[in-house]
Amino acid sequence: MSPISSSATTDHPASAHQPPAVSVAAARKPYAGAPKRLLDIVGALLLLPGALVLLGLAAIAIRLTSPGPALYVQRRVGRGGREFSFVKLRTMVDGAERETGPIWAAPDDPRITPVGHVLRRLRLDELPQLWCVLRGDMSLIGPRPERPHFVRRLHAELAHYHERLAVRPGISGWAQVHRPSDTSIADVAEKLRWDLAYVRDLSLRLDLGIALATVYVVLTDRFVQ
Repeated sequence: MSPISSSATTDHPASAHQPPAVSVAAARKPYAGAPKRLLDIVGALLLLPGALVLLGLAAIAIRLTSPGPALYVQRRVGRGGREFSFVKLRTMVDGAERETGPIWAAPDDPRITPVGHVLRRLRLDELPQLWCVLRGDMSLIGPRPERPHFVRRLHAELAHYHERLAVRPGISGWAQVHRPSDTSIADVAEKLRWDLAYVRDLSLRLDLGIALATVYVVLTDRFVQ
């Protein structure tokens, strides 16, 4: 499936190269309601026992190799623009943004700890978000949630960015199995194409495909082509 083609920025007038507006009604398909929420709860509960073991081991490794807590909490923006508390395993040095404020991680970012590199490579730093899924703030599959600081900037600079907020954010997503982590506005614009395509085509089949693609990415360290 191809994503929506887009130049995505608001710096240019509307054209055929910009993505069509994604109707919020796309997120109101029957599957997007109770069936998807039920699968999220069942899936999170099935994953939780194994996740707790991995979380315990990862937390010990973090504490033994880097000063600071094993977990950290941030505010992220979810469905409808509502903020929620987002939990991750810490993969950077404690206080990584104390002097800079919110910034995206760079390739080979020196702030990432040795253990953090392993956790990021295997996506294990995302496991605490199963709690966010059970709480109803997130889904197993959906566009990744971003911090309020970046959402305000991206909403101003990228056309249709707000439309990705029509669904719950996910632990993994259509953009995440195709593209690496964001380091710039250009990266976000590219991922936005996949996020809008996901909202438009939301279905059980698509979610299952993304779940399988996530396993592939974790096992091979290669993105889906």
